[in-house]
Parts: sequence; C-alpha cells; structure tokens
Amino acid sequence: IRRYPDRFIPSLSVDPNDGMDGIKAMTRAYEKWGIRAVSAFPAGTYPQVAINDKKMYPIYAKCVELGIPIFCCAGVPGPRIKFAVQKVELIDEVCWFFPELKFVMRHGAEPWTELAVKLMLKWPKLYYSTSAFAPRYYPKAVIDFANTRGADKVMYAGYFPMGLALDRIFSELPNVPLHDDVWPKFPRENAVKVFNL
Repeated sequence: IRRYPDRFIPSLSVDPNDGMDGIKAMTRAYEKWGIRAVSAFPAGTYPQVAINDKKMYPIYAKCVELGIPIFCCAGVPGPRIKFAVQKVELIDEVCWFFPELKFVMRHGAEPWTELAVKLMLKWPKLYYSTSAFAPRYYPKAVIDFANTRGADKVMYAGYFPMGLALDRIFSELPNVPLHDDVWPKFPRENAVKVFNL
C-alpha cells in the first residue's frame, strides 16, 4: 500500500508465485482499503514470471473483475537480473487475451519504446507511465507519441523516494517538450481516468 502526500491512492504489489493466495490478498485489499491498482515486477519475482506467463492470468482477470489497472514493469530493469520476462512484445498477448484490462507500462519499456508506442496505438487500454525516469530522460518516442496520437495514453509517475528527489523532478518537468494541450492530461487527467478517480 502506498500513500501519497495529497491523497490516499492505495495500490498493492502482487507476486504471481503466490498463486490463489495472491488473488485473495488482492480481494481483501480491495474490500478493506479500496485499492485503485496493482503493480507487478516480473523480473523481480523469484522465480521470475514473464508478463505473458499463465501465472499472471488470474491477476489480470481479477483486475478486470475489480475494475482496476495493473502497473507492470516493462523493458530492461535497472537491477542486474535477467530481463527477458519484461520484453515489451509480451504485452501484445496479454492485451489480446484481456481486452478489458487497463495495462500500464512502468519503468521505461526501454530499449523497446518505439514498440511500446506501436502497441499503445493498437490496444485501446494500454498506457505508459514515466516512473523511474528523471524528466530530462523521458524517451523521445514516448514524448512524440504524447504530443500526437497518444495524449490520452501517457501519464506522469515519479520515483520518489526510491531514486529521484522531488526537487529534481519538479525542476526538470517544465523543460519536458509537451504541447500545451497535453500538459493537463499528463500529470493529472490521464491518471484520473485510469484510476477511476
């Protein structure tokens, strides 16, 4: 469960290796705290579980049932662990099997950001959050997408207190080259839509 300074937006980190115990924990957290999302770190599970592994399917199905999104790490992770389970191409299968699922890529999707953009064009409920990136390093493909057909698909996410100070984030944000009509959507409106706030 995570607390944010201006509002309480509870979310739950899930491990597909927990099986049905994890699904029950999701249900309890939803009923008790009203979680608004779940998050997954496929490369960080032990053993690792790929984005499209069938162990993930009960989690995706439960998210659809509860009407909440999943925020899932995609791309090469920072820690020195194997990355294959987070290849962006794996998301395509998940979106095909779960068209109602709101799936939010987190932590970059690099080096496959152009593929991430292509998949967001293809799948209506696939989104991108800027978590774990300092604003000056937001991928160009994602910013270009936000400024064109993806204004409703890209949302702000920081990395405080894990790796980025708020002073740094907010000093760099004004220099992100988003169009004026995209700015209201990027830090707030897209998240309101995805979280059903």
